Amino acid sequence: MPTLIVVGAQWGDEGKGKIVDLLTDRADIVVRYAGGNNAGHTIIVGGEKFVLHLIPSGILHAKKRCFLGGGMVLDPEAFLAEVEKLIARGVKIGTRLKIAPETHLIMPYHKTIDHESEKLRGKRKIGTTGRGIGPAYVDKVARIGIRVADLMDPEVFRDKLAHNIAEKNYLYKEIYGIAPMKAAPIYKRCLAFGKLIAPFVADVSRIADEAGRAGRSVLFEGAQGTMLDVDHGTYPFVTSSNAVAGGACTGGGVGPTAVDAVIGVIKAYTTRVGEGPFPTELSGALSERLREGGSEYGATTGRPRRCGWFDGVVARYSRRVNGLTSLALTKLDVLDGFPEIKVCVAYRYKGATIKEMPYGLAEWRGATPVYRTVKGWSRPTAGVRSLAKLPREARDYVKLLEDIAECRFKLVSTGAGREDTIEVGDPYRR
Repeated sequence: MPTLIVVGAQWGDEGKGKIVDLLTDRADIVVRYAGGNNAGHTIIVGGEKFVLHLIPSGILHAKKRCFLGGGMVLDPEAFLAEVEKLIARGVKIGTRLKIAPETHLIMPYHKTIDHESEKLRGKRKIGTTGRGIGPAYVDKVARIGIRVADLMDPEVFRDKLAHNIAEKNYLYKEIYGIAPMKAAPIYKRCLAFGKLIAPFVADVSRIADEAGRAGRSVLFEGAQGTMLDVDHGTYPFVTSSNAVAGGACTGGGVGPTAVDAVIGVIKAYTTRVGEGPFPTELSGALSERLREGGSEYGATTGRPRRCGWFDGVVARYSRRVNGLTSLALTKLDVLDGFPEIKVCVAYRYKGATIKEMPYGLAEWRGATPVYRTVKGWSRPTAGVRSLAKLPREARDYVKLLEDIAECRFKLVSTGAGREDTIEVGDPYRR
């Protein structure tokens, strides 16, 4: 059986949760490879709504094994709370959920630093969720991070924590002007979390490798989206990890030769949360219509998402940097009833037409979309489960997006439920 990566092809919030949930039927193992509880996946199963922040949405499938890869950062309290909520709603977790020992921990001081540093930025704020994700990754790269494996050894954890508390308290006093922390309460609380987390710890890289070599199917699940990738996104208005498909190798602990296919999840329009450039952003009534029609509010923060037309420049770029073998189109039904729809095919900057991704912030901020306007459709697409039954204008729209993105759709979503999906081809196959 093949190995598949599911990646967001825009600025996140593309509907990856539903697509992962749908594709988990054909997977034996689901591995999330990046990010922390700054992400949110909303899944509708049997009319019930589930919102997950850390745990792969595959956990909603009985007998499927779900792993948190070493490329993630883990808030122990948030993880345990999410597990408890799932169990309370009847989800049987048992031994199906595992955490890689090399996963870095989000400590209490990371959240404080996240909030305080954002305050200092003023007008240059990034728009973080304040959950300590960025500072945890900073410590990881600075080689002072505390990992899940460290939490399993009280003496190692005590030493690392003491060193970090001393350093962070200097920042608290000299940079942020706030009261210092004491190590003892943090040590005691985290050790208690560690005892609860210990049964979940396992070598995710080895298990995923053994599964693939034994012919079982592995599904790698990303968080956020391509344009929020720390290397390939709209830097500095990005997340702190590699959201692109390549992150599955580093964050999941497998080599690139183990990957058979990559599917990019992309909306029929575009949204983003937080600060940063967004060339096709709309305002006024059109923006509100997309926001309300698509329930465009952050699953993690509840913040209203910025909404705009489909961006073909972003789609082509995402196809390239992720090596997409196919696409999954989501929220086509949100465009039902629009008399006309615009699609960005290029940008204009200082009189020049740009068909590829800008790299400087000045270009991003100065770029204006070059639109192609197409006729909308009046007949609803919501719940349609066959391409042939879509309105002709909707089929034409899907084909146009394929041509612009230079990649074919294998899935087209027409609603929030698992069943509201048109399967054009097998995403697990190239």
